[in-house]
Amino acid sequence: MGSILLLDNGSRRAAAVHALRGLAATLGARCHQTVTPVSLGHVDHIPAAELDGQAAVLLEPLLEARLAAGLREFLILPLLFGRNAALTNTLPALTARLRVRHGPFTLRLAPELCPLPEGEPRLVELLAEQLEHCATTAGRTPRRVILVDHGSPRPQVSAVRAWLATRLNERLGATVQLEQAVMERRPEASYDFNGALLETQLEQLAATGRDTPIFLVMLFLAPGRHAGPGGDIATICARAEQAHPGLRIHTTDLVGTHPLLIDILATRLQQRTRHRAL
Repeated sequence: MGSILLLDNGSRRAAAVHALRGLAATLGARCHQTVTPVSLGHVDHIPAAELDGQAAVLLEPLLEARLAAGLREFLILPLLFGRNAALTNTLPALTARLRVRHGPFTLRLAPELCPLPEGEPRLVELLAEQLEHCATTAGRTPRRVILVDHGSPRPQVSAVRAWLATRLNERLGATVQLEQAVMERRPEASYDFNGALLETQLEQLAATGRDTPIFLVMLFLAPGRHAGPGGDIATICARAEQAHPGLRIHTTDLVGTHPLLIDILATRLQQRTRHRAL
């Protein structure tokens, strides 16, 4: 199988790198193999002092070093919900460049976390359990729920959130109003498939009543610019609560904190017939 690389998009926040490293270590122990945490970008801006003295690893220089050392087989496990541009454009282009410099080698790509059209039912279970835990902690029954993610200009990535929202809605039942929202979207109408901004959804729900709390189901893997302590979502929620006295917004834990994610990644690692060559 060669080198196993757990790949995310990358973040400028040290907490995201620590989370990635923790997942790689847990997965490696689970599968009795070495799993290396790597990122596509951004992490090289984080001082090593914030990362226990060990600089974060970018994918391209890691592949360069291992190819120069004579290694020729790699498997990438995408820590990504859908098939985004990193998987369809960036990785194939990177592979082509490296073959020009280093000659032939094998790089295989495992399925993403929620490959469509079949999806991933365990992600629905994970999100439902995160919501249940959040509701228990808050001491309230969820009646208004928003499934929020980063947002994407690619319909096939937005379709992952829609797939999960449909199955989660079926699980929660008719007594729960479930909406979807994103943190980023392009303003043109041609990108309406991506969904409404979180701020917009919160305003609309606040206008219909402040006594019923809103629960945010976080479709984020690790803390970063949007999710986690001090992120944009926390700021937006605090602002909404201040603008609408009496409104309470509760957020679930991140996907990367739930043990079911390791189960899903272990399955992706073992699905050798579905590893596609780049």
